[in-house]
Amino acid sequence: MPNVNKVTVMGVLGRDPETKQFPNGGSITTFSVATTEFWKDKATGERKEATEWHRITTSNRLAEIAGKYLKKGGKVYVEGSLRTRKWKDSKGTEKEITEIRADALQLL
Repeated sequence: MPNVNKVTVMGVLGRDPETKQFPNGGSITTFSVATTEFWKDKATGERKEATEWHRITTSNRLAEIAGKYLKKGGKVYVEGSLRTRKWKDSKGTEKEITEIRADALQLL
């Protein structure tokens, strides 16, 4: 059976994108997207909601576009794949983060 690593997220930017430029001419842009789920509590009839935050990274040309056109509060559609990075911080503590590496995005 083949493996699939595909993520689709449509939501609102929580902050302006941050872009890092590299000496070789490449770049990476990161931003956070919030998605909110709504439902009605069966016991109380009260409307409930839960917000999930997704860290998105883009590179090179897509990073330039994201950095230029995306703004906090704007809506965006993102397609990509999950990536997990591990590193040690300045104190030697191991850190891990899972993020979405965007292959395509569309401003809404």
